[in-house]
Amino acid sequence: MNHQKVLNAVENICSTGCVSVNAIIITLEAGKKIDGIEGFSDAEITELKNELKSIMAVYEARNPVNE
Repeated sequence: MNHQKVLNAVENICSTGCVSVNAIIITLEAGKKIDGIEGFSDAEITELKNELKSIMAVYEARNPVNE
């Protein structure tokens, strides 16, 4: 597994904004591929999804929607 490749993808995806990141998480959880992860192994895709979910959980905890 190439962790640096996953981290680069995380950085690129996060630069697109929260709405896009959430849509990508949903897409990955549905087992679908997204542009930019061609050649990623299943383990790398899982790591990518988990990293994105962790980042969004922190962001959402700091910026609750229902305040």
